Amino acid sequence: MKNTKTNNQNQTNQHFPVLPQAVLHYLQPKKGESYLDLTAGYGGHAETVLERTLQPSTSTLVDRDLNAIAYLQEKFKSSGIQIIHKDFLGASQELKQANKQFNLILADLGVSSPHLDNASRGFSLRTEGPLDMRMDQTQNLTAEVVANNYDEAELSKLIHEYGEEPRAKKIARLIVENRRITTTTQLAKIVAQAWPGHSKIHPATRTFQALRIAVNSELDQIKQAIPLWVDLLAPGGRIVVISFHSLEDRLVKQQFKELAGNRYDAVLTLLTKQPVMADDDEIVSNPRARSAKLRAAAKQK
Repeated sequence: MKNTKTNNQNQTNQHFPVLPQAVLHYLQPKKGESYLDLTAGYGGHAETVLERTLQPSTSTLVDRDLNAIAYLQEKFKSSGIQIIHKDFLGASQELKQANKQFNLILADLGVSSPHLDNASRGFSLRTEGPLDMRMDQTQNLTAEVVANNYDEAELSKLIHEYGEEPRAKKIARLIVENRRITTTTQLAKIVAQAWPGHSKIHPATRTFQALRIAVNSELDQIKQAIPLWVDLLAPGGRIVVISFHSLEDRLVKQQFKELAGNRYDAVLTLLTKQPVMADDDEIVSNPRARSAKLRAAAKQK
């Protein structure tokens, strides 16, 4: 997750990539190595890695957000670096078809701060905005489409599975009863009816997570992409994946474990037995690092 201001002109000045030291520790970037950043955002991690590899011409930055792509193109212009506007699954498929391999791969999953801080993107439940939630604004499916067109059973299943919400059935019923829903605050107030009283987190947090995952096909993309990332990793190369909720982390953990271990056909060596998390100092300076979990592996030679 990338912590930046919403204003496009000021985005990088306030850019705080999560777990920066851990990323460098596990990627171990060396001069001349190629680098693939599958969720480059506003280039925070990429900048620190490329300062060590000094090899932009064999590196690739990917993002599905047009604002991020425009910023990356300006930031790294004349460097020779490849920049791809696609979701990480589509980009991974494209790179594999081109028989590309990289020494270093990073996937910093989750929602970036510009998405959360910019009310017009519709990710935040605390600020008024359209019920959008698209990371790629060129796609047709939005959270408004999901909330107003999925039937009650579909909504209940989605909110339960993707939001791990214990009151999913009640929330789905409230959404259907209160259609049409067009704004983030409208949806947040409707969901809050299922959780009367006070809560440590906003009662709509899990529902918003569920809609966002559905709109952006986040879990399906991760499941399909990880084997491709291993194929794209050169022998001896290192991969780091940062996730921001338990569903993502569970997928990364399971797939890394399946590809590693003391088996004749293992292709990975795990570099992290447990997820690496932000320390108190980083959380104070960048609160959104609180939920970040980093896992790393190396491809066997």
